[in-house]
Amino acid sequence: MNALSLFGLFAVTMMLVCYALEERSYWFSLGFAVACALGSLYGFLQGAWPFGLVEGIWSLVALRKWIKRSQA
Repeated sequence: MNALSLFGLFAVTMMLVCYALEERSYWFSLGFAVACALGSLYGFLQGAWPFGLVEGIWSLVALRKWIKRSQA
């Protein structure tokens, strides 16, 4: 397994963990947004630009969710 694959595994694992724990704290929403941004970067680095684009959008959606939850 090369460094890029390990980076992708880390990003996707972080997404899963943060998504599963989102109801516990709004900070996990921010963690999910960051993990999605890392997943997006991974997608672009490996040449799968549709994956990178969709993950980038998910990152923005999660960031918006974090902003809303942190202001409540």
